[in-house]
Amino acid sequence: MKAAWYEGFGPAASVLTVGQMADPAPGAGEVLVRIRASGVNPSDVKMRAGARPGAVMEWPRIIPHSDGAGVIEAVGKGVDPARVGQRVWIWNGQWKRPFGTAAELIALPAEQAVQLPDNTEFSEGACFGIPAMTAWYALFADGPIDGKTVLVTGGAGTVGRYACQMARLGGARVITTVSSPQKAQHSTAEEWVDYRQADVAAAVLDLTDGAGVDRIVEVDFAANQAASLALIKPGGVIASYASASQMRPSLDFYPFMFKNTSLRMLIVYLLDPQTRRRGEAQLTQWLEAGALSHAVVPAGNLTEVAKAHAMVEAGQKLGTVVVDIS
Repeated sequence: MKAAWYEGFGPAASVLTVGQMADPAPGAGEVLVRIRASGVNPSDVKMRAGARPGAVMEWPRIIPHSDGAGVIEAVGKGVDPARVGQRVWIWNGQWKRPFGTAAELIALPAEQAVQLPDNTEFSEGACFGIPAMTAWYALFADGPIDGKTVLVTGGAGTVGRYACQMARLGGARVITTVSSPQKAQHSTAEEWVDYRQADVAAAVLDLTDGAGVDRIVEVDFAANQAASLALIKPGGVIASYASASQMRPSLDFYPFMFKNTSLRMLIVYLLDPQTRRRGEAQLTQWLEAGALSHAVVPAGNLTEVAKAHAMVEAGQKLGTVVVDIS
């Protein structure tokens, strides 16, 4: 099979190699998927660059990317043969495993290949594992949101855009923060605040007649902590999936405590099986209904994988960078 890999950390153009590797075979409980599209997430490029704290090369060769979509080509012992030919999307393709989705084939546990509805493109399916599931978990891990007000910070981001749509589908009023009118339109949210032009806390309090919000889906906990404290209602939930501006933020503990606030620090890679099945079922229902729109940023084919990583690192794209493997 053709694959992209690296054997040491460093710049994408320097360490990523594209060439031939032996085809994998599915073991017991596994499926072999022919990849049609591979999603490139910030975690993938940070891992390749060695930018994670305490990063070490756990394997001598790594095929990057955790997200992808394709067709099941073969199954291992104990897997229903009827799954051969099934369209699927993949999660945790390269989480605690050496070989991810930046290849023509991947063998992985059968539960990590989720049926992809026929009305959804492979390129769209390559956006689900991290962006879409992170958005779903941030919104629904703490119960229904019907009738609640949700603030999504960074609504033009890959997670934020899905969160704006899913919050609305869950029956919530959605307000988002963005950095421009163009990004506001991209976010799909009907109510938004330009954080470069306005004080977010004051603007959202004005939009909510001083009431604040029930839930916050947070893209940068440290940068937005003061606004979150001002806006979160007593008993509210802040679900944060990143804090890039300050990786060890100082927590304003007592003011949050006296609002009875729940702080959820989440990472989608570690969802328990029952929760993940609930998320997969909800995503499938929305996809079959055509209720979600997707922001796919095409990044060429596998030979251009270094360019795809550069696009993610530049941070200028609107959507999920996807490599065409077909």
